[in-house]
Amino acid sequence: MSKQTWLQHALAQRGFQPQNQVVALIVLGILIVLVFGGIYLSQVANFATTNRQIEELIAVRDRLERTNEQLRAEIAALETVPRLLARARELGFRQATANDIEYLVVDGYNPNRDRSVVPLVAAAEDAPPVYEETFGGWLQQQFDALRRQFESFGR
Repeated sequence: MSKQTWLQHALAQRGFQPQNQVVALIVLGILIVLVFGGIYLSQVANFATTNRQIEELIAVRDRLERTNEQLRAEIAALETVPRLLARARELGFRQATANDIEYLVVDGYNPNRDRSVVPLVAAAEDAPPVYEETFGGWLQQQFDALRRQFESFGR
């Protein structure tokens, strides 16, 4: 028996047919394409849904910002001086005249004092503390605190 006939005989017994393999590979390829296509479509649908939700949230944010601006404009309109003066008249208030003003004398008050809110020269006791801390000192403090934490675990 020659080699070629032996090979054909062995392959015929095992049911090896090239046409069956080609069909199997084509079906397997189609299945793989379908699986990847399904995964791709799933991702695209998820992406589209997320984008729609983001657009809706952006629209809500924009609407809220417009509402806030309208409210700020209304508040500004209600806080104008002529509006406040008209409202005060409605409530029964009137402008003060010279006869309505009473002056009080306060002992020890000097109206001609220097108009400085903060003293220009700071007192020696009010001087800020001098910090001489270095990075090495700070690092040592952190290391000591860590060591104390580990020591407290063992107790």
